[in-house]
Amino acid sequence: MAPTLRTGILGCGGIAQRHALAAAQLRDEIELVAFCDTDADRARAFADQHGAADAAVFTDHHALFDRGALDLALICLPPFAHADEVACAAARGIHLLVEKPIALSSHAGWQMVQAAEEAGIKTQVGFMYRFGAAVQAFKQGYAAGAYGQAGLFSARFFCNALHADWWRVRARSGGQLVEQAIHLFDAMRYLLGEPASVFSRQTNFFHREVAGYTAEDVSATIFTFPHGGLGLIYATNGALPGKWIKEWRIVTRGLLAEFSDWNHATFTPTTAPGLAPETITSEQDVFVLQLRDLVQAIRTAGETRTPLREGAKSLDLVLAAAASAETGREMILD
Repeated sequence: MAPTLRTGILGCGGIAQRHALAAAQLRDEIELVAFCDTDADRARAFADQHGAADAAVFTDHHALFDRGALDLALICLPPFAHADEVACAAARGIHLLVEKPIALSSHAGWQMVQAAEEAGIKTQVGFMYRFGAAVQAFKQGYAAGAYGQAGLFSARFFCNALHADWWRVRARSGGQLVEQAIHLFDAMRYLLGEPASVFSRQTNFFHREVAGYTAEDVSATIFTFPHGGLGLIYATNGALPGKWIKEWRIVTRGLLAEFSDWNHATFTPTTAPGLAPETITSEQDVFVLQLRDLVQAIRTAGETRTPLREGAKSLDLVLAAAASAETGREMILD
């Protein structure tokens, strides 16, 4: 049996909990040996909860990478906190899982890609939708030509919460599309390919009176695809308190695919009336599958499902939507 991968977590907030729990399901492959956060008490509490008995705690990522003797690091930083951590880890040959969004600017994102690819490390971006059973079922059928070309992708991301202080500030979070709905942008790219153009409208409608709230809380974004199909992603942070709605539909020449999430969907043929739908349902943990995929790539020198380059491409797409909203123009994509 191969030795376990010595793994550290950088950023001990909420999303790090999900990754730590996923790592616990892969104990034969991963050992959590180091934790880093600017809040030392939070890092220590996280280490006590999830780490090995002798887990180390750091408050600076340079020390984490220099002294942690890591094989793998899980980067769970909020968007504004990204610095040189990818380049530092890559220079030391440390493989990476990086939470989305990987950066707040295209330039910073592609610098990360360059550092990782030049170092030859394996990377995975936290777009866990790609690992859902329903997503994979559609991906395979669509790629095989079983459903015909897609004419419409329609998705919504609805929530209603103030979230963290930093999340409300567009300059720190990137806004709702960059920090949240980017999952749907990535799912659309993954399933249907690259759009040719994007046009977006975004506004702060529900939180104008909330001091310091500068992120958009209502948006509608339209895409065109090279083959003539359209995409629509609409989002709001003014919907039902305590409820998160992240669902989408795809209409092809032969199928209506209705996704309630990444693991659950109904595929109904449209080539004739009355055809029986296919129901896809699974309770598999996409965080575990995502981490296992990265471990396998490290072990086999293969590729992950979502390397850092994919994170940069999805970031570029949401940033193009933001540019469209700011200029009032349709953005033609490369």
